[in-house]
Parts: sequence; C-alpha cells; structure tokens
Amino acid sequence: MVRFLRTLMMVMVLLSVSVSTSYAAGQFRVGDQGTEIAELQGKLVMLGYDVIADGAFGPAMAEAVKEFQKSHGIKADGLIGPATYTALLGRDMPDVSRGMDLIARRIITSSMSYIGVPYVFGGTSPYGFDCSGYVQYVFANAGISLPRTADVQYEVGTPISTTELVPGDLVFFTTYTYGASHVGIYVGDGNFIHASSSQGVTISSLSHPYYSSRYIGARRIL
Repeated sequence: MVRFLRTLMMVMVLLSVSVSTSYAAGQFRVGDQGTEIAELQGKLVMLGYDVIADGAFGPAMAEAVKEFQKSHGIKADGLIGPATYTALLGRDMPDVSRGMDLIARRIITSSMSYIGVPYVFGGTSPYGFDCSGYVQYVFANAGISLPRTADVQYEVGTPISTTELVPGDLVFFTTYTYGASHVGIYVGDGNFIHASSSQGVTISSLSHPYYSSRYIGARRIL
C-alpha cells in the first residue's frame, strides 16, 4: 500500500485532446484511454507493478501486463483480453466498451495529486481539506460546481448501487452525525480517495470494516 500511495503521488493532471477512444473488440491495448484503464492500472499498482494510474494505456502498462500474464500462465502479449481482465479484477470483462470521458479523467488524476495533504476542518484548499471541501475543490478544477457540505452533495447527481460504481462517482458515509457526513471519490477496484480526519487525503477500501459499516450510498455526478 505504501508503494501504491507513493506512486499515486506522482500522478499529475493530464489533459487530453481526445474525448473518447474506441476499444478493439475484446481487448484493451496501447493507446486506449478511459476509466476502465485507470481501474486496471490501480490494480496493477496495488500488486507492485511500476505503472501510473492515469487512465492511459502506454508502453509501461503493456510491460506490466506482460509480467502479470507470465506470472498467471496467460499468453504474455501485453493485451488485456477476457482472461487477463478476470485475473486482474476478479470479474468478467464487459461486453460493451466505453469511451473515455475527459472530465472523469481529469477528476481521477487530479484527486490523486493531493494525496498527503493534511486534514483541516473547514479546509477547501491544498493547504488543508476536509472531506467535502476536497471533493468540491477537485470537481471545481474540472469545471463542475458542487455544494459545500457532504449532506448537500448527497442530494445531487443520480443515485447508483455499489455494483454500478465507476471511477469519478461519489461515495457517502454516516460518521460523526446522522446522514451523509463523509464523502469520497471512487477510484476503482473497491477503493475511494478522500480527506480523512486522521490521515489527510488518502485512499481507503470500501470493504474496510469502518467504512463498510457506515456506507450509505453513492451518487453519479458526471
């Protein structure tokens, strides 16, 4: 996890001239971009591979995929087909490919660039964030205006189930008071990034007992 966080701290906001990319039938390959790629990269990083979760499938990711494939007895071609996808994420590869949403990509990469920023109650800047101030700031950088507090943020967007979560969705928890009192940004593979009162901006798992017992729902803003 330490390696994961150190790697993610190196992520910078990447601006793309292309809003969407079509995927080759049944495979992800070099040149593809999207939230699916970011999620796959996040898993590779957590497994110790030297890639950056920036949502862009480049040569470094292809080499990491080859190493992963070799270690799992899969043909080492650097392409992510159904077998490799399932081995990485533990679920079937989707039949329908999706293009990359530029705004979602900005939010994902921007959110990770603030890892380590301290928690400050009422904080709304990189000098210190609270949970909703952090989410509001990251979305504002992508041109999206959100309300200031978690309880009001919980009222915007479209309610979605946990199984529908994709990177860029907001996840909400009830912590110090009834209702939505904590919020984070889903980044894939069951993880979310948030401003924790004990750790500052960090990545946590939705399956962690503390968060799973306090999870109350998710909203899709994009």
